[in-house]
Amino acid sequence: MAFSAQFRFYAELNDFLPPSKKNKEIYYHFSKNPSVKDAIESMGIPHTEVELIVVNGESKNFNYQLKDGDKISVYPVFESIDISPLIKLRDKPLREPKFICDVHLGRLAKLLRLLGFDTCYSNKYSDEDIIDISLKERRCILTKDRGILKRKVVTHGYCVRSIFPKKQLIEVLKRFDLYKAINPFTLCMECGGKLNKKAKSEIINTLEEKTKQYYNEFYKCDNCGKIYWKGSHFYSLEKLVENIKK
Repeated sequence: MAFSAQFRFYAELNDFLPPSKKNKEIYYHFSKNPSVKDAIESMGIPHTEVELIVVNGESKNFNYQLKDGDKISVYPVFESIDISPLIKLRDKPLREPKFICDVHLGRLAKLLRLLGFDTCYSNKYSDEDIIDISLKERRCILTKDRGILKRKVVTHGYCVRSIFPKKQLIEVLKRFDLYKAINPFTLCMECGGKLNKKAKSEIINTLEEKTKQYYNEFYKCDNCGKIYWKGSHFYSLEKLVENIKK
């Protein structure tokens, strides 16, 4: 016997739907008793993008089994609104913003580090590596591959829409409401290690002649040892940061 439930997806969840199904009621047909999570993901929406599910006026979790005639509203993650009195779909929220980027988002990883956000990245990571690190270190997965976000074990993740790194950065900042947490030039853009100020005398033997002559303020990564100073590249990055914070 065939049954059906009526779904309505809100806000950016519509990004995952074909044009014919955006911002309108969708009828989902089924014959057994699928979970609402299975139904949502079969329509192309990763469960990590969902924060609130309302079935016939009542909040439900991902395990709710569909019934014939159900009317279901599905909402995206709310970062600025506390919906904890309704229902929590995840056991532990990520209050400290930490990320891991997939192989396609290396430039985004560098920009997030530029703004002071702990971001893990390697172009050698497999999907399994990314998921394992995400769970062990409680990092939110940033990816262009929605398939990884549909894995049952994944608890926190976001499918980045834009293909341009700077726009991706703005997208993530807005999505996770991170503007007040920006702390630029505190992490190494190459590896994410902490930057510490160093006296010129401590690192002078590693500097090129012109750098020794024209610069006096230096910072060194405590992880990979990369040295930073306020050259022309610094001021272009500083301008980028200022434009982002406006």
